[in-house]
Amino acid sequence: MVVTGRDDVPATLKPDYDRASELKAFDDTKLGVKGLVDAGVIEIPRIFYNTPDDFDNVSASGDTQFSIPVIDLQGIEKDVIKRKKIVESIRDASETWGFFQLVNHGIPVSVLEEMKEGVRRFHEQDTQVKKELYTRDPKKPWVYNSNFDLYSAPVTNWRDTFYCLMAPNPPKAEDLPAACGDILEQYSKQVMKLGILVFGLLSEALGLNPNHLNDIDCTEGLSVACHYYPACPRPELTIGTSKHADGPFLTILLQDHIGGLQVLHQDKWVDIPPVPGALVVNIGDLLQLITNDRFKSVEHRVLANQVGPRVSVASFFSTGSRPTSKLYGPIKELLSEDNPPKYRETTVSDYANYFLEKGLDGTSPLPHFRL
Repeated sequence: MVVTGRDDVPATLKPDYDRASELKAFDDTKLGVKGLVDAGVIEIPRIFYNTPDDFDNVSASGDTQFSIPVIDLQGIEKDVIKRKKIVESIRDASETWGFFQLVNHGIPVSVLEEMKEGVRRFHEQDTQVKKELYTRDPKKPWVYNSNFDLYSAPVTNWRDTFYCLMAPNPPKAEDLPAACGDILEQYSKQVMKLGILVFGLLSEALGLNPNHLNDIDCTEGLSVACHYYPACPRPELTIGTSKHADGPFLTILLQDHIGGLQVLHQDKWVDIPPVPGALVVNIGDLLQLITNDRFKSVEHRVLANQVGPRVSVASFFSTGSRPTSKLYGPIKELLSEDNPPKYRETTVSDYANYFLEKGLDGTSPLPHFRL
């Protein structure tokens, strides 16, 4: 989709447009994007307008030349030859796409379906109940709001989210939302188990000891973001999630059947179509940093859609949330005279803070850490 020359976009630049006031007015409703849809909005508020630059890359939708790899984990624990082929597929996908889909990953379809249903239940519960849960206080056991970077990002995204740290110190069961607490705990345990397996395969793909990435705490922390994208009356004017790359080491994404997720590959936006029972895996900035650019953290986005709601669950692997002085830089075993380090060492908290302060502004944090 290429959108250019829209007459209504320059309205955002008119003197009567006070973006800061409109952001605050939207935030103060505590009803999120779903509140706008529930109110029957036909014209979307200007805070959601994208600029033409956000649609400057050609879409390769429907182009069969481009499709992200789908990797089948069936038999990985028993068949040595199969495991070797899977490792090769993951290596190739991580170096060229930064994305792949996993099937036969071990998480029951019933758990995936109930997790998606739990996200819908949360976002579609009684308005007054949900309004009282709305917060921008990061110290809460879990946070529900619209756009974590509402006041810093240049464009407001057409989605609401609740977000929770599920490892190493998960909230008490009674502190989790009643609408989905049980399934969130169950799903997080299963995703953590899968994450440990995937990091083992990624370690092998790098030619390292299979335990290497797990031993340096890539799977110590797990945060889960449950996104809700209501149907949008003017999807051509806005975006579900702005172009960005993920900050942590790795993301495992559960998406529903609606679609809209795209990855930027060879300067084209390529659809990542929903595959029943599959999970999408993508490399994060921190993994690109420690692999010295061998594995790629790639920009992606989510289109707004007239069909909805779309729900997705993004599980981010990083270190734990507690501040630590542990430094991460390019892995020594991967370096040589011909491949010197390209990044300075950083703590995960410093990286995360820089990412969060910047917001989804369309640029990568990685250059900030380059030598």
